Parts: sequence; structure tokens; C-alpha cells
Amino acid sequence: MRVIVTRVQPQARQWAQALAQQGHDAVALPLIDIRGLADTQLLQQAWQQLAHYTAVMFVSAHAVNYFYEQNKALALSGQALIALNIRAWTTGPASRAAVLAQGLPAGQVDSPPVEAGQFDSEALWQTVQGQIGPGARVLIVRGDTPGSPAASPQGVGRDWLAQRLQAAGAQVEHVVAYQRGAPVWSTAQAAVAAAAATDGSVWLLSSTEAVANLRQLLPGQDWSAARAVATHARIAGAARQAGFGRVVPASPTLASVLASIESLA
Repeated sequence: MRVIVTRVQPQARQWAQALAQQGHDAVALPLIDIRGLADTQLLQQAWQQLAHYTAVMFVSAHAVNYFYEQNKALALSGQALIALNIRAWTTGPASRAAVLAQGLPAGQVDSPPVEAGQFDSEALWQTVQGQIGPGARVLIVRGDTPGSPAASPQGVGRDWLAQRLQAAGAQVEHVVAYQRGAPVWSTAQAAVAAAAATDGSVWLLSSTEAVANLRQLLPGQDWSAARAVATHARIAGAARQAGFGRVVPASPTLASVLASIESLA
């Protein structure tokens, strides 16, 4: 079965390879482009103030990688998160792996349990809420989408976790580590996407922003014959709103995604 993998690179390539090993014709067609910041002043300031935080929450593996990469000198000079014993929070396996790859000990990283199969802010809150009380400070590292109506120096993203933290008495701050945007497709990529709307391909959708970018990249496309696997209920809802004819859920693990893809056979 042909599967269109829409995750950001390099995850799109990695998922496509994993699905190909399971016998699927997987094509990497990212729907979000990621890039670093032209001005890293606020990011550097955040590093310099790490001692004031109880925890740093990374919204994605890209948040981890760009946070460290664009503060490489400061990171190498002190390995601040380790030295200060600050908790690192992540919502899923990919972002947890990215934090561990930076040298943080596993015992200092909090993530939802893999066996739960739910990797979002709600699941993370269940894991970390015991750490938070009045006076706690949490830094949320995330991306921004220039040109978006919601674009902000504090970045763009869900504020559910920040609201829970504030209700528990914590002070929440945000810092932008990278920028997101719709990719620039080649003629060949646009042709692959248009064909996949009607040829029985399965779209693997992993963010609501990706769905929005797809609609922008192919305006007016009829999606009523298209099929998708969505890795969260919010993403499934966005796909249905876009007009996808059939959408099935999956948790963002290879086994769950495979099972959902095969249910569409």
C-alpha cells in the first residue's frame, strides 16, 4: 500500500524507511518546513536564566535540537540542565530521545509512559503535575509560524499545559527555538500529492498544522476519496474538516500506525 508520510524531515524519511521495511510503498512528503532563527538573542537569554527554572518543556524533537544547536557554546560550557538538575519535559518518544542524545540522564527527563500510547500535553501533565506548586517556573521551548495570525515572540502552539501550570501556581515563560512554515513543493511533489488524493494512498498525518498546509498547497482539491491515518484526535478532526473521506486514528508508534494502515486495506 502507498503511504504518504507528512512528518517534518528527517522524521519523514525515517518513518518512510520503517514503513518500507514492513512492505509498504512509503513516500516522504513533508507538510511542514523547519528552519533556525535569524536572531537568537532571546534564546540565548533563556539559556543564561536556566538556573531560575524548575523545568524546561520541549514541544518537539526540533525544539530540543534547535535549543541546543543555537546555544552550542553555552551548552558545552556548562551542560546547564544537568548541572542545575532542572527537569526536562517532553511529550513523546522522539523528543525524549532528542533530549537524551544531548547527554541528559534518563532520570532527569519526564515523558508520558510509552505503554500508555498517548503523547500529548494532557498525558505529560499527568506525569509531572506533582512537581509543580506555587513559585515554580517553567520554560516552554517551541516554534513560531511567521505570517500566521497567531504569530508571536512567544511562539505558536497549544496553551493547554501552560494554563494548567498557571492554575497550579507556576510561572510560565515561552521561548522560540525555530520557525515552521509550509514547504515549497516541486512540480513533481505537487503531482504526487494530487494523485494521492484519489488513488487509494494513505496519508499519515501527524499535526493539524500539516493538514492546514496541505489545504494551502493544494487549494480546491477534493479530498472526499482520500484516506488518512491521524496520530491524534485533533488531527483526525482537522482531516475530516478538510474533507478526507475516511480517517482512522492511531497512536504515534510504528505498531499502532501499521495496524491502522492495514485496517484500510
